[in-house]
Amino acid sequence: MGEVLAGSGAVVRVGDGRYAALRRGFNQRWVGEPEYVRMVRTPEEARAALEEAVNEAPVDPGRTRITARSGGHCYEDFVCGGDVRVILDVSPMCGVSYDGGMRAYCVEAGATVWHVYGRLYPVSGKVLPGGSCFSVGLGGHIPAGGFGMLSRQHGLTVDYLYAVEVAVVDENKNVKLVVARRDDKDQRLRELLWAHTGGGGGNFGVVTRFWFRGLPHPPGQVLLTALAWDWKDFTKDEFAALVTAFGEYFRDHQNPSTAAGKLFAMLKLHHVSNGQIGLLAQVDADDPDGAAAMAGFVAAVDGRIGPAATKTRSVPGGHFMRPGIPRVMPWLTATRVLNSGGGNRCGKYKSAYLRKPFTGRQISAMWAYLGNERYTGYVNRQALIQVDSYGGAVNSPLRETAVRQRDSILKVQYQVYWPEYDACQDGHIAWIRDIYKATFAATGGVPVADGEVTDGCYIGYPDTDLNDGRWNESGQSWETLYYKDAYRKLQEVKRFWDPCEVFRHAQSVRPGRAV
Repeated sequence: MGEVLAGSGAVVRVGDGRYAALRRGFNQRWVGEPEYVRMVRTPEEARAALEEAVNEAPVDPGRTRITARSGGHCYEDFVCGGDVRVILDVSPMCGVSYDGGMRAYCVEAGATVWHVYGRLYPVSGKVLPGGSCFSVGLGGHIPAGGFGMLSRQHGLTVDYLYAVEVAVVDENKNVKLVVARRDDKDQRLRELLWAHTGGGGGNFGVVTRFWFRGLPHPPGQVLLTALAWDWKDFTKDEFAALVTAFGEYFRDHQNPSTAAGKLFAMLKLHHVSNGQIGLLAQVDADDPDGAAAMAGFVAAVDGRIGPAATKTRSVPGGHFMRPGIPRVMPWLTATRVLNSGGGNRCGKYKSAYLRKPFTGRQISAMWAYLGNERYTGYVNRQALIQVDSYGGAVNSPLRETAVRQRDSILKVQYQVYWPEYDACQDGHIAWIRDIYKATFAATGGVPVADGEVTDGCYIGYPDTDLNDGRWNESGQSWETLYYKDAYRKLQEVKRFWDPCEVFRHAQSVRPGRAV
């Protein structure tokens, strides 16, 4: 058994049976060797554990970082890197409740997406418009901005954030719990709250609790449609027609007060070795125009191409539906069915915001590198470009947040997965780097911020290649690609609330010099 310290939670060290599992997160590519992992159960335990950690001398001078983990879905080595000395795991703090004093719903930082959906909705009828992967932790999801299948209808998760509690370290390495509210009189507190509305996780302190006001109600029922097409039936022109039709539909349907403006869809452009291209769409079935909107969407996309839709093997939950035949399901049931979480694998990810549909040049690059002209001998069923619908209510925010991409119509995630110890790991990473760089070749290999078509990248899908001139020749830094004009203010928040730069990693907010 590992030791348990009163008021500080369980401490898991080398030799403890739990250590092997707790030194890694969702992405098995990153496995740390921390001195210990501390499991904290309360905000005060988090504060005490952080204070102890920052005042300890490292056993190994090469491992000095202190990191915080909730669900463990960080895509890069920010939490479980080889230079990490201590991991503070807040996953035992997973409560969801109503706080009468705050007049807000309280969600602890270790809660996962499923904790929130499964506990909040049944008792309140309300929802956080968050992600579709149940095991994602809110401690990382929310500070990144948070979005999901209800975001076109209700906006981003952070649009409803009222307050946040953070364990912060002062210049004397003392640690205190600070509650920052949206309407605080103290400007520094308001800024701390703002920094957690898209400023990225693990930048300013250890988050322990979030409070939300004005949460929306999800649809009682949704209408789902799954489509899939076999790659063998596609020509380059048919592929271009599909990708263009998808983008043009969401370019033309951005009003969240209409059923079509609420409709969410994801297009899964798998490598040809998968055999299929998949599509999933969801719309509010309580809206009297929902069924017509779904029919219009399917006609606009499937009706534009020659290949016939077939039984899907490539979309989460798609096997529950007949090709092209919508199915009505209660919202919570549909959310369970569509859970896209997967684990026990390694991965690499990249992202892009698009303000307009893909250009012809971008589509040609994707066609080529998905195995039709390049990487023809590459075999990986889990290599794909996922194109999500975006905008709608996201583009009409309730208030200012640190999320700056507020006029995009698509959000794109490049993904590749492989088993741990796969001898082809370098090949998988080469594929995603090459297809991404080729797609955005006209802008230096990345989707530049404030571009005619693109608007940067999503910090929730971190990609350290953006720091590297071999892969980012745009002239825009990773700070600009993620944060645009918000970065300078985030630096000010960092200087004040983390003066010792305790919380740092390859893409953490840098304090910089005071102006």
